[in-house]
Amino acid sequence: MKVPVRSTSALLAALLVGGCATWRIPPVREKPPAVVTPPRAGAPPPPAASRPAVPSSTDNTYVEGLALMKEGRFDRALERFADVWKEKPGYRKVEKYFTAALEGLKKSGDEAQQQEQAGEAGKRWMTALAFLPHPAMKGKKLSFSKGELRESVDKLTDNLMEKGLADYREGRLEEAIATWRNILAYDPAHEEANKSVKTATTQLENLKKLTPPPSGK
Repeated sequence: MKVPVRSTSALLAALLVGGCATWRIPPVREKPPAVVTPPRAGAPPPPAASRPAVPSSTDNTYVEGLALMKEGRFDRALERFADVWKEKPGYRKVEKYFTAALEGLKKSGDEAQQQEQAGEAGKRWMTALAFLPHPAMKGKKLSFSKGELRESVDKLTDNLMEKGLADYREGRLEEAIATWRNILAYDPAHEEANKSVKTATTQLENLKKLTPPPSGK
């Protein structure tokens, strides 16, 4: 049985129209523009983006003090911490490390004495004594007292004076002068050491004048 041509064409047209209706892509819906609310009259401006704080000169000095502590230069570290405190009294970070620097300085003095570096031991102990009354030490405790430290300095001075006198009596004037000058390195105002150095130096110069030059010169 043959299908009429007109009927076939009509059927194809109907299928195409129906298919297009099924495959039709939905239109894209555009988003409405954002509504910008103007600021109210007298309202404060929005906060600006926060910037990192720039370290002050006081903070830099404190950091220098910490670096000196790590190097074992406790006397210089204490000087830096004292400078910070002068600029900003009550600086908390200084309070935290001032005690540690003093402990380190006293200990380094002990080590210098054990290594027979009398002048260095005296310097470090005397520096520690000078910083003990600092306001950053208020209410803080140390492993040593001011009296104990003062006693260590006095004992060192007495030992050096006796050693110098022993060399002086044996005619070892240069050794005696060097020993007494160790005292003056940490205690320049020590009267007995100053007098002994002057006396021994004068005698040494007189001896050099009296001693004839070696033959052939």
